[in-house]
Amino acid sequence: MKIGELAKVTGTKAETIRYYERIGLLPKPGRTEGNYRDYGSGDQERLTFIRHARGLGFDIADIRSLLDLAEDPGRDCGGVDRIASGHLEAVERKIAQLEQLRDELGRMITQCRGGQIADCRIMQTLGDHGFCEADHPAAS
Repeated sequence: MKIGELAKVTGTKAETIRYYERIGLLPKPGRTEGNYRDYGSGDQERLTFIRHARGLGFDIADIRSLLDLAEDPGRDCGGVDRIASGHLEAVERKIAQLEQLRDELGRMITQCRGGQIADCRIMQTLGDHGFCEADHPAAS
C-alpha cells in the first residue's frame, strides 16, 4: 500500500510516517515501479504498535527498545516490564505534580475577592512565585 493508504488505515499523518522512517522506528519500505513507497501488513502492524505506545505516553527511546525486544519473541519479557514500570513511575510523578498544581490553583482562586487587578490575590500570588531563588542562586 502507498503512504496515503497506510496513513488512512492507521490514523497517522504521512509526514509522521516519514519521520518514523528517518529515525529508524519504521524500516525504509520497498518502492513500486513508479517509485512510491510500498508498505505491507507488517509495516501497518508496527506503525499501529508505535501509535498505541505513543498514545500511552512512551517516549521514542522506549518505543525503540520495545521494538528491538519484539524482534526476538522467545526472549524473556523482563526488559519490557522494566520499561513499562519505569514509564508508570514517571506517570505517577506527573500525576503528583499535577495534583500539587491543582491544589495551588484552587488556593489562589478561593482567595480571589474580586475587585480591581491591583488588589487581585491571584495576581499577587503569581507575582510572589514568579521568581524562585532556588532556581537563581546567584541572585541571592
